[in-house]
Amino acid sequence: MRRRALLAAPALLVTAPGHAKEVADATGRRVPVPGQVRRVFPAGPPAAILVYSLAPDLLAGWPGRPPRPQEAAFMDPAAAALPEIGRLTGRDNTANLEAVLAARPDLVLDYGSVSPIHVQLAERVQAQTGIPTLLLDGGLAQIPETYLQLGTILGREQAAEERAGMADLILMEARQFAARLRQRGRPRIFYARGPRGAETGLRGSITTEIIEFAGAENVAVGQQGARGLAQVSAEQVLAWDPDWVISLNPAFVDFARQDPVWRSLRAVKEGRLALAPALPFGWVDFPPAVNRLLGLMWLPVLFGLRPADELPARVEAFHALFYHRRPSAAQLAQLLQGSLPRT
Repeated sequence: MRRRALLAAPALLVTAPGHAKEVADATGRRVPVPGQVRRVFPAGPPAAILVYSLAPDLLAGWPGRPPRPQEAAFMDPAAAALPEIGRLTGRDNTANLEAVLAARPDLVLDYGSVSPIHVQLAERVQAQTGIPTLLLDGGLAQIPETYLQLGTILGREQAAEERAGMADLILMEARQFAARLRQRGRPRIFYARGPRGAETGLRGSITTEIIEFAGAENVAVGQQGARGLAQVSAEQVLAWDPDWVISLNPAFVDFARQDPVWRSLRAVKEGRLALAPALPFGWVDFPPAVNRLLGLMWLPVLFGLRPADELPARVEAFHALFYHRRPSAAQLAQLLQGSLPRT
C-alpha cells in the first residue's frame, strides 16, 4: 500500500498559539481549529457519513433526515438516534446559520466537491459564525488521505489509520480489476435512479464515479461535456443498449421487469439487471461518500472477476470497521439480495 504517501497527509497540520491547530483543507485554506474537537457539524450527508465512520461520538446530527429504522439497524444505535440538524449544501439545503450556532459545534465540515462555489460557502459560514469550517475533497482516490488528515484534526489517528488502510486496499484492488476489464472489454452500464429509472448520473459525475473507477463505461453521456444528474427516457436507454442496468431502488427493479419498454432492453432480458445494496447507505451514491467503497468491492463480483462467495465476509468486515456494527448472517443475506449475478 502507499503507506509513506498516506502518512504525509497530516503534515499539513501545525501547532498555533492558544492550544489551537492550524490546518490546510483540500482547497489550501489554512484554518485554526481547537486543539480538541468535541462536536462536528456536517455540512451535508457525505460529511456526516465521513465523520460517523471515523468518530461517531463527535457527530452533531444528521443533515437532511436521521437514518430510517431499516438503515439504523446496520448502525451504532446512539449515532443513529442523533437528531436532524439540516444541511448547508446540496439541492435540499435547509440549515441556516442560526441552526449551526444552535448546535454549538467546534468545527463545521464539508466533504465533496472543492469547486469555487463550495469554497465560497465554507468561507461565508466561517465568517458569519466564527466557527472553523473545513472543506475536504470527496473524490474516491482521495479517501485514504482524507481519513488520515481528518484523524489528525479530530485526534483519532489510530482509527484513521485503520480506515485509510482498508480504503487503500479496496482502491488498489479496484484499479487492478479495472485493468483486467480494459483487457477483456469494458462493460457498458446504465445507472437508473428513482422508481422509474428516469434519472441518471452523466459520465464524469460524482454520482457514477465508482462505475468508471471500476473500469466500466457509463453509457449516459451529456452534451458538450455536461456532468451531474440528468433526466432520461426508457427509449434513450434502449438506444444506448447497455450491457448492465444497475439501480439502488427496489421499486425500479420490479418495474423494469414488468414494463414492456424496459423488459425489451437486452440487459433486462438477459438477466443483467442488478440491485445495488443501499443499507445503511448506497453503494453507488446516496450519498457519494466513503460508502461507495463497498460498491468498488461489489462491481468486480458483478462482472465475474471475483468469486461471489467472498463478498459477504468482506462486507461484514467493512461494516464492523466503518459503520461500527457487525451485521448478522440474516442481515447480510438481506443486504445482498438481488445484488449478485444470477447463476
